[in-house]
Amino acid sequence: MNLLHIDSSILGPNSVSRILTAEIVAKEKALHPGLEVVYHDLAAEPAQHLSPAHIAAWYGATPEDESVKADLAASATLIPELFAADIIVIGAPMYNFTIPSQLKSWIDRIVIAGKTFAYTETGPKGLLPAGKKAIIVSSRGGAYGPESPAAFLDHQETYLRGVLAFLGLSDVTIIRAEGLAMGPEAKDAALASAREGVAAIAA
Repeated sequence: MNLLHIDSSILGPNSVSRILTAEIVAKEKALHPGLEVVYHDLAAEPAQHLSPAHIAAWYGATPEDESVKADLAASATLIPELFAADIIVIGAPMYNFTIPSQLKSWIDRIVIAGKTFAYTETGPKGLLPAGKKAIIVSSRGGAYGPESPAAFLDHQETYLRGVLAFLGLSDVTIIRAEGLAMGPEAKDAALASAREGVAAIAA
C-alpha cells in the first residue's frame, strides 16, 4: 500500500496539524505493515504559484525561466503520486478562513483537466480510481464547525472536501482540532478530541 502525506503549516514543530498528521501516519503504518510513504512539506518546499509561463508550458511551450523549468520538473511527480496513493493524509491549518497558499499551489498542480478530471456531456467527472481514502487534519484557532455562528467563514474544510470530491474521492475523514487559540483549556480539549478521532481510524 502507498500513503501520500502532505503538510502545509508554516509553524514547524509548533504546528498542531503536523503533530496530528504524524500520529495518523504512524497509526496507518501500524495498521498496514510495509506501507510506503511519500512525504511533502509544502512550507519547506512550496511549488511556485502558477504563472503565464506555467500555463504556456502545459500547452507545449518551452519555458525560458530556469526557475520555472525547475519548478515544473519538481512538480511532475505530484499527479502520479496522487494516483498511486491508497491513503492521502493532508495537514491543512486554517489561515484567514481558508487553506495555506502553499497547499493551494499543490492543489493547482493536481487539479488538471484531462489528468485528474474530465469534462463530459453530463458535467465534470473525477478521474481518481475508486477505493482511495483521504484524511484531512483541520486545525484552526477559532470555532467554525457547523454549529458555530462563524460556520459561514469556513472556506477550508468545505473547499478541501469539494476539491477531493471533484477529483472523484468521496471517502474523506476530517480530524478537527479547533479553538486552539481560545486558551490552554480549549487547546487541550481540541487536541484530546482530535486524538480520539485518530484512535478511531480503523483501516
